[in-house]
Amino acid sequence: MPNAAASLSLGQLALRFGCALRGDPARPVDSVATLAGGARSLGFLANPSLLPQLQAVQLAAVVIQPRHADRCPVDALLHANPHATFARIASLLHPPAPLVCGVHATACVHPSASVDPTAEVGPFALVEEGAVIGPRCRVGAHAILGARAWLGADTRLLERATVLAGCELGARCIVHPGAVIGSDGFGNARDGEEWMKVPQLGRVRIGDDVEVGANTTIDRGALGDTVIEEGVRLDNQIQIAHNVHIGAHTAIAACTGVAGSTRIGRRCMIGGGTGIGGQLCIGDDIVVAGFGMVSHSLTEPGMYSSVLPVEEARHWRRIVGRIKRLDALNARVKKLEGSVGASQGEDDEQY
Repeated sequence: MPNAAASLSLGQLALRFGCALRGDPARPVDSVATLAGGARSLGFLANPSLLPQLQAVQLAAVVIQPRHADRCPVDALLHANPHATFARIASLLHPPAPLVCGVHATACVHPSASVDPTAEVGPFALVEEGAVIGPRCRVGAHAILGARAWLGADTRLLERATVLAGCELGARCIVHPGAVIGSDGFGNARDGEEWMKVPQLGRVRIGDDVEVGANTTIDRGALGDTVIEEGVRLDNQIQIAHNVHIGAHTAIAACTGVAGSTRIGRRCMIGGGTGIGGQLCIGDDIVVAGFGMVSHSLTEPGMYSSVLPVEEARHWRRIVGRIKRLDALNARVKKLEGSVGASQGEDDEQY
């Protein structure tokens, strides 16, 4: 569980985070919690559908939009964006564990590696030849930093995370346990019945303030680099293939797969379980709903979705049966159109 900081007053929080305060500025807060939390905790409400739950709240205060302030029975910090404000307060009240500067006795650090004296290298970590660990970084237990890999200031490579040879991470990144950055891309050339492995000679370059979820994999480029720009958020168990480029401040939810050489723009939001084909271009400010299947480039900002929602099994079988009969139905319609001399429209094969 994250560490708790010393308690702060509502007045201090209001001043620090630009909130209007309705209530007692001296009231202490030492933690954050759900709306069911206790008398020294702070909660938030951003979804209007949860307003009825406020009636039973016993928190010290709630971060809430000004337009809902009258519905809050306890003290309130008023802000137009309660969720983001709550996140900032939570980070202040529950900071990461402090660094234990230095290299643990069981860690293996190559003599040519550079480890800043303010950094922490944990038990059984491996730091290979020429690797660079910047100021105030943390390399957790059993983590691996490959040859000539580079970590920017304040980056945290958590337990069992791996950054392989030559890959670079910017400042203030977080790589969660089990993530692998710089594994070989799926590069194979067919030779008769056999596959020939294509050497993967590029790197992974990650910008500042990027978070990579647990067991997510980011492949190195085949020739050029795989690039993750600043501020990107990658959830758990995502596959990013070789030479993908993800634009700044894009967020991708769990179990998504992005095939090779696809470019995703800035500020996109990709729902969980989405599959994105290779060599596509996804523009800026595009939202793909969960379980989407992206098989062609998307250039216009907006929300996109695919995949039929779940149905009762017998109904679903009827839907599938109708889909399978569409070609026959189409042929019958064309035959009827031809018999009356009507235009037969565009050829479906182009799709």
